[in-house]
Amino acid sequence: MEKIKFQIEDGTSVEFYVEEQAKIGGQNYLLVSDSQGEEAEAYILKDVSEDTSAQACYVLVEEEEELEAVFKVFQQMMEDVDMIR
Repeated sequence: MEKIKFQIEDGTSVEFYVEEQAKIGGQNYLLVSDSQGEEAEAYILKDVSEDTSAQACYVLVEEEEELEAVFKVFQQMMEDVDMIR
């Protein structure tokens, strides 16, 4: 499992494990977790960077309808993993 580092707006950084990635409706999404343990917290991130940008820019998906739709896709992709919303 790949571990990547994200820089937060305040300049600090945080590392997440990339569990899965998907392109839905032309938009790239990542399902990431804060650890590899049974009780890991998972987050869905959306790539909002410009096509010409050298670096990706991800934000947390917070809009409820979008979150539900993307969650269902990741849930289907990872059928062998218990995911609780």
